[in-house]
Amino acid sequence: MRYYIIICLLLILPFSCKDKQVDSVSTKEANNKQLETQEFVEININLSSGKLLRLEALPSNFIRSRPVDVWLPENYTTKNRYSVLYMHDGQMLFDGPSTWNKQEWEVDEWATKLMLEEKTENFIVVAIHNIAEIRWEDLFPQKCFEFIPEDKRAQLKSISGSKEFKLNGDNYLKFIVKELKPIIDSTFSVSKDRDNTFIMGSSMGGLMSMYAISEYPEIFAGGACLSTHWVGALPVNNNPFPQGIFNYMQQNFPLAGKHKIYFDYGNKTLDAHYPQYAPEVDRILKLKGYTVDDSRNLFFEGTNHSENSWNQRLDIPLTFLLGKRTD
Repeated sequence: MRYYIIICLLLILPFSCKDKQVDSVSTKEANNKQLETQEFVEININLSSGKLLRLEALPSNFIRSRPVDVWLPENYTTKNRYSVLYMHDGQMLFDGPSTWNKQEWEVDEWATKLMLEEKTENFIVVAIHNIAEIRWEDLFPQKCFEFIPEDKRAQLKSISGSKEFKLNGDNYLKFIVKELKPIIDSTFSVSKDRDNTFIMGSSMGGLMSMYAISEYPEIFAGGACLSTHWVGALPVNNNPFPQGIFNYMQQNFPLAGKHKIYFDYGNKTLDAHYPQYAPEVDRILKLKGYTVDDSRNLFFEGTNHSENSWNQRLDIPLTFLLGKRTD
């Protein structure tokens, strides 16, 4: 009887594993089909100009499903080609009354003004929503963790104070590059090349925008990182996160010549922790060959860590990245 049971298990096991593999493949194929057939629906919110379209629950093989919004300018037409700006924390960009803190970036206001004044190229905005409980895991630049000494990693905590976390920044970028960008490129009248593709975010989204340029320099021509969260997680004494991030940048951030990069910071609330890191950012930019022509690291006295602060200066990174070309 014992041998009979063993034989049965040996016979069942391969089929069981095969079934799991088939299920995994089937799930991926189903997600791919869903990705190919996604339809955008217009959202009725109080915009100053343009319109907002939404994929309510975009499926993904890499990250947890979430809404993605696309803002189109008022006179959007398929006769023109538009640059594309990908932005993190998409639910915080357009509609203050619906956000948790009743603040917004005022992206539609600034984008409309700058395009009408011909200070920027024409562009659309792709706004990727965050999922609050996993935002840190999605937006932390994953490979930076490898640049932190191994004996210190076990003591590190997420921005929520938890030691139990699973970094997912690499998959988050794969979602943007391998799944989302093809949808945007095939659905809207946009220029698909690197020179017309940009990425922007604040705080952890600032770190992720820096990471995107580093990991996919062939995809993104520029990035804007507002109030970049150099402390990595919770601000603490003897924090190993910043040095890990800077060590990663020194090795992986692209050399100057084909990209634009914008950093900024204030000195109130959470931003009070950032000025100390400005010299190191400047050092790395200089090491990589960047000058005032293709980089910024700006200080805004008295500004805090909030959408209200970022919306007051949003014209600066937008003009820097997407400024009207003279060639």
